[in-house]
Amino acid sequence: MLKNYILSSNQKVSLKDFSPVDTDKLEKKDILEKYLALQERFLELQEVFIASKKFGLLIILQGMDCSGKDGTVKKALAGVNPNGFAVQSFKQPTPEEFEHDYLWRAHKATPLKGHITVFNRSYYEDVLVTRVHKTIDDQTAAARFKEIVEFEKYLVSNGTIVLKFFLHISKEFQQKKLLSRLEVPEKHWKFSMADLAERKFWDKYQNCYADVLSNCSTEQAPWYVVPSDHRWFRDYLILEKIVTTLEKLKLNFPEINLTIAQLIEEVKADN
Repeated sequence: MLKNYILSSNQKVSLKDFSPVDTDKLEKKDILEKYLALQERFLELQEVFIASKKFGLLIILQGMDCSGKDGTVKKALAGVNPNGFAVQSFKQPTPEEFEHDYLWRAHKATPLKGHITVFNRSYYEDVLVTRVHKTIDDQTAAARFKEIVEFEKYLVSNGTIVLKFFLHISKEFQQKKLLSRLEVPEKHWKFSMADLAERKFWDKYQNCYADVLSNCSTEQAPWYVVPSDHRWFRDYLILEKIVTTLEKLKLNFPEINLTIAQLIEEVKADN
């Protein structure tokens, strides 16, 4: 289904061409059974993925505030085996990170073989926030687009699968979520004045995201624009893509050298 939302290489993108409320004419009840089956299948595939240690899987989640990056991890990947799974968030760089190139902190957090790592925001922040707040100019951003494409190409050629999802929400949906954080006491902790400050730059962020999607979607590491006003549809699309990606690897559990009978005898003898 995600073929409807995949971006081809060098495709000029305008986010106005993608509806954040799209559900492909489906309702939640239409996909519930398949969604539960996908969750079960993901857990099966993850076990083989961990055991085989042939690939790493990097899942990149980008989106405006309130687009549901944390929720995607909690819901779409519910029940994930923590052995071989990690979530990495990228905040403002530390003094040590500032002393390195902008990709350094991301590269060292990429997954080991057999591991799945989710980047909750990513190195793309260095061509988004930096452009919106004018700490880099357009020429520097254009150079970084090329560097990021080469970086992802390098990761893929060395056994890391890169899945990139832009969680596309409407400005109205963001407003609704921000209000809920103020109106529901249990959600007060989620609210930050920084969210309101960044909301003022909505149009600028939309333009910068469009540039990222236009310049950094490649055959090896394409971008997916995921309609995310409806959380259930967002989770369904992302989980479906992860499962189909893992299935295409056709991995198997590694074989052991000794026969099972021999190993049983070894275990019994160790008494």
